Amino acid sequence: MTQDSNVLKRVLANAGTLLGGRTVNALVGLAYIAMTARGLGAVQMGMLVLINAYAQFLGDVAKFQSWQTVLQYGTGALLEDDRPRFQQVLRFSMLLDLIGAAVGVALGVGGALLLGSAFGWPKELAPAAALYALSIAMMTSATSVGLLRLFDRFRFLAAEQAVSSAVRLAGCAVAFVCDASIGWFLAAWAAGTVASFLYVLGVAWWDLARRKLLQGFTLAGPLSEGLPGAWRFAWATNFNGSLDTAFTHVITLVVGAVLGPAQAALWRVGRQVADGMAKPAKLLVPALYPELAKLKATGGEKEMHRLAGQIGVMGGAVAGVLLLVCVLFGGPLLTLVMGKPFAAAAPIMTWQVAAAAIGMLALPLEPMLVSMNKAGFALRVRGAVCAIYLVALVPVIRALGLTGAGVALVAAAAAMALGMFWALRRSLAQTSAVKDDEQTCADRENGAKGLS
Repeated sequence: MTQDSNVLKRVLANAGTLLGGRTVNALVGLAYIAMTARGLGAVQMGMLVLINAYAQFLGDVAKFQSWQTVLQYGTGALLEDDRPRFQQVLRFSMLLDLIGAAVGVALGVGGALLLGSAFGWPKELAPAAALYALSIAMMTSATSVGLLRLFDRFRFLAAEQAVSSAVRLAGCAVAFVCDASIGWFLAAWAAGTVASFLYVLGVAWWDLARRKLLQGFTLAGPLSEGLPGAWRFAWATNFNGSLDTAFTHVITLVVGAVLGPAQAALWRVGRQVADGMAKPAKLLVPALYPELAKLKATGGEKEMHRLAGQIGVMGGAVAGVLLLVCVLFGGPLLTLVMGKPFAAAAPIMTWQVAAAAIGMLALPLEPMLVSMNKAGFALRVRGAVCAIYLVALVPVIRALGLTGAGVALVAAAAAMALGMFWALRRSLAQTSAVKDDEQTCADRENGAKGLS
């Protein structure tokens, strides 16, 4: 059996492990969304969706993608059994999480109290929104996720979202039975975020202790020294992740601000189903990153290219099937799960699934760029696409209504895929040119030695 097939099997096995947990999560997630929708109605459900989107938006903007830092700089240290360097990577990653939490909570609480009405919820909900913003501190920690991915602990990661959804479902069920107000539903959603954070943190630190990687560890010590480009990499992945929120939480907030909370609720319901349908293919990405990092650390660049191509073909096949299912059964599915008032989300859900399908076709492009330490290329592409997208979003929504949001999302997904493909080709060409120059220099040196 070749190394290529072994790597692909590990990616598929880890993705399959994640899929088991995420399948449960998708079902439970639909259940708590349905419970919230039936308990609050479209307008109040929309307000809750907007508050949640606001908190998640700030969490994503403030969060350094520290899990990528753990993989990028911790993989080599782990393979070489270099505990001091690994602990340095851990210390640096924890600092990134702490900075993100402080900035996110400060902006979240302040913005909820001062600017909340601009996002579509009434002033009387400002205190509840500010309290909900405290959960941003739990959204900005990604070090634990990076550790579990590095250690191939995907069976534990599989339960992360399921834990969150189960807690939310339990809380929403109690609120629904008690005919509670929106504040209690918000508390249930926040409790899920906290539970998920504590679960992953506990498992990651247990595994660190089991591997004896915490022996001699202290919070005081070197941070980025000896980690070339660590801060640049951290900022690049942070900005890249922040820009990605334009396609998730920002669009929800814009829909709510332009069309009102009820339309935001329809957008969120459609997005929940679309994301659930696309989840099996998207789970290949977190399983792909560790393998690309290991191949990069061991010099397996050809294997990286081959693996990325295989994943792209698989993502495209899944995308076609999901889009067909959505077109044929989208309306009945929403009526069954959410109730008849939310069946109106079916047309917009089709646009959302189409955008997800394009993203699945381009699945391996950005992980390849990041693994090749070319996160800056991905950042520039995402920045350009997001800038055009955000400028056009409000006029398109005003002209075409909720359908305009779907059209904009599909156009942006297509532009992003083409841009990432161009960036990867350019990056590979540059890498090849550098290698050719190095080989030419080596040949000249050998020739000179031969003459002497």
